[in-house]
Amino acid sequence: MDGIDTSILLLVLLGACLVALILVLVARREAEAVRRQARDDVASIREEARELSRDAARRAQRASDLETELAAERERLAQVAERLDAQARRLASSEAETVAVRAAQQEAVVQELERLSALTADEARDALVLRMTSDAERRADARVRRLEAAARRTADERARAVVAAAVSRLAVPTSTQTSITIVPLPSPDLKGPIIGKEGRNIRTFEATSGVTLIVDDSPDHVLLSCFDAERREIAEVALVELMADGRINPERIEAALRQAAAGAADRATSSGHAAAEAAGVPALHPDLIEALGRLRLRSSYGQDVQAHLVESAHIAGAIAAELGADEALARRAALLHDIGKSVPATVEGSHATLGARLAARCGESAAVVNAIAAHHGEVASDTVEAVVVQAADAISAARPGARRNDVDQFVERMESIERLVAEHAGVAKVLAMGSGREVRVVVEPAAVSDADVPRLAQAIADRITSELPVPGEVHVTVIRELRASATAG
Repeated sequence: MDGIDTSILLLVLLGACLVALILVLVARREAEAVRRQARDDVASIREEARELSRDAARRAQRASDLETELAAERERLAQVAERLDAQARRLASSEAETVAVRAAQQEAVVQELERLSALTADEARDALVLRMTSDAERRADARVRRLEAAARRTADERARAVVAAAVSRLAVPTSTQTSITIVPLPSPDLKGPIIGKEGRNIRTFEATSGVTLIVDDSPDHVLLSCFDAERREIAEVALVELMADGRINPERIEAALRQAAAGAADRATSSGHAAAEAAGVPALHPDLIEALGRLRLRSSYGQDVQAHLVESAHIAGAIAAELGADEALARRAALLHDIGKSVPATVEGSHATLGARLAARCGESAAVVNAIAAHHGEVASDTVEAVVVQAADAISAARPGARRNDVDQFVERMESIERLVAEHAGVAKVLAMGSGREVRVVVEPAAVSDADVPRLAQAIADRITSELPVPGEVHVTVIRELRASATAG
């Protein structure tokens, strides 16, 4: 048993020795392979180093050759620069000599020209400039005249076409007598109540309203005659109300006239809105609407001012459309161009200036304000639309049948009579009636006594005769009335 164990042990030892020998041999072979690889690497590195060394030598030789070439090029450039400097110096010297010679020649020529022309150089230069300027101006003037003539021919033809197109689209009435208003009668039987017992109703109506009421043979209407359009309107409204009510007596007449006078502002506003709508002008300030409505009672040479404004707005819009201008602006400015005529006469300034101020205060644009101020040429027109407004105003006012001079003369005469009579002390109200043939004067009972009434009537008549001579007779009636009222109950 021990022998077997020894054999096994020996075999193990022998196996171990063999394994160790094998490992040694393997290690040697690997070490030899590493040594061979190292020798190969070293040889390769040495070969690369030699190649790099040869390349560096070549590069160094190339650099040396380039330095030699650059040195030679610098030398050559230096020589060229030296030659150029010498040539430049020679050219500068030659140019200076040439300039000097040319100056001398020019001076000699100038002296010779001055000798021959008997003019100095400055004088000759001024004469030449003057001649050239004159020629240029003459040619320019001739061209401007040709262009203006051509433009005028074209403009005249175009203007006639535009105005004809604008006016042909309107159908407006001619001026009429503005001192008469026709009031239709609902029934011929109302003539009796209107006149009243022994004429008391008609006398009360005329005395209170200042309007002559004419009841003639016409079965379907009566006439109201007065130079003052506002009085006529109040009388018309009151008379229509009285005929609709049927009760006509002095008390009802006075109440109806008071009520009609109180409604004047509402009628003005309604009329202003209607005029703005008819002209196609929206969004007007309430103050402008009211002023426009008041102009329904104004006339200029027999032409209704409000109707004139509406007509001018239509003409201005048509002209602006034909010209390609701002139609809405032209309509608006034309409708408002005479708005200053609604301002009381006590305010100083022309109606164009006053209208422009009113429009500016009511927020109208600068273009509209300028068109109003410029429509009579008092200021310059800033826009095409302002010129269009001028044209529309002239067309509306100058068309055949638009105006009459005699109407304004009549109104002026009647107003002069009323102003003159109103200057007497104690006069409360003056009513010029019957085309100026009758003047009714209402006095303050506290200021004028019954005994003073005849003397005042004669004084008024004498003053009218001396200061306002009129053909025919003027009948003056002074009325002094003292009323008292009380309430019982």
